[in-house]
Amino acid sequence: MLADIGHIQKLNNWSKDEVAGFEVFIKDFKDLNKINDEIYGMIDPELKTQTIKERYPQLFDWLGLVDANAIVILVLMLAVAGITMISTLLILILERTKMIGVLKALGSKDRSIRKIFIYNAAYIVGKGLLWGNVIALTLCFLQLQFGIIKLDQTSYYVSVVPINLNVWHIIFLNLGTFLIGLLMLIVPSYIISKITPVKAIRFN
Repeated sequence: MLADIGHIQKLNNWSKDEVAGFEVFIKDFKDLNKINDEIYGMIDPELKTQTIKERYPQLFDWLGLVDANAIVILVLMLAVAGITMISTLLILILERTKMIGVLKALGSKDRSIRKIFIYNAAYIVGKGLLWGNVIALTLCFLQLQFGIIKLDQTSYYVSVVPINLNVWHIIFLNLGTFLIGLLMLIVPSYIISKITPVKAIRFN
């Protein structure tokens, strides 16, 4: 309830210079503990300071759990995507074994042939990221606008699944996924160096 501070002071038998407390807003949440210590050193000994983390610990414990879950999910997704791309690259190499043998017989170096397969795999990764972003951003936009997925507010403190669309987060996540995917493809691409032209051309 919003009320005149004079009424609150009368109800609690306070004098005009007495209040229950002051709320301090900070610009950077990372400085919370630092500013709390500074304020505590400035006030009288009979007074105390309390951060929002100390006042609502259960809320921040829940937020920390959500962050941990997000990291675990991202790691699992990257692992699955990496294994899938490695399998795809190996299948491409096996399907093109005869072509690899012909290219080697014509004088192509292993490095040049590896680049062909890595570029092809990069195209597949890029295409997957494109469609993945389109679908994910569409779902996020719908959730942001209409709150389709609901939550039990007594357990989660919010009534709908919150969405935070940050352009830089999306860009860095895509770049990181793309680079990690390519790095995971470098090692299996070395199987090309084990293929000899004679056996590859005769490969059936």
